[in-house]
Amino acid sequence: MSKKVELLNQLTADLAVAFVKFHNLHWNVTGERFKEVHEYAEELYDALNEQYDEVAERVKMLGEFPPASMKAYLETTKIEELTNKDYTILETNELLLETLKYLRSLATDARNVADEEGDFATVAMLEDIVGVYCKHVWFLSQMVK
Repeated sequence: MSKKVELLNQLTADLAVAFVKFHNLHWNVTGERFKEVHEYAEELYDALNEQYDEVAERVKMLGEFPPASMKAYLETTKIEELTNKDYTILETNELLLETLKYLRSLATDARNVADEEGDFATVAMLEDIVGVYCKHVWFLSQMVK
């Protein structure tokens, strides 16, 4: 398996686990701005869901198999799962920010490897995803100040 596919499979597993993590935060955020952060977390996990499908389908287009089970995701992911508890607004935003920074870094690494291989389609897909992460990292950075 190529380095590019390994990174795309890592991204697939991490997106699956981040999707669940963001749901946990969406359901368990508490505080004065609950509605705003609750809805923002939903916006984020909806975006992750689209990226998850897009990245996994790209792996299939490259003739490989993406991870496709909870077992495979948990064996592969570098995303830390959360316990079921209440999370303050600040905790929620910091956890969302930390996760998106990690995903941005991983997607950037995968994009760079795809570029080295001359894989324009993967580069374009990942550049779009990285752009989305940059926007949300900026938003969240402003929210945790």
